Amino acid sequence: MESLIIHPTKEQEKAIIAFLEAMHVPFEKRNDLLPNHVIAGIEKGLKDVKDGKTMSFNEFKHRRSSLR
Repeated sequence: MESLIIHPTKEQEKAIIAFLEAMHVPFEKRNDLLPNHVIAGIEKGLKDVKDGKTMSFNEFKHRRSSLR
């Protein structure tokens, strides 16, 4: 079975639900939100990039190998 992830407007959502019900297609409606700690981590990462706190992958590998 395939899964579809869509991001409709409220108006589109009503039409899609009506269509799925008319076609007897089973579906579930979910509003999954990311946990707060995940959102905080993403925001911190975006701020780090904005502040220029980045490194290349090679620099990361070099730093990581020097910790061993």
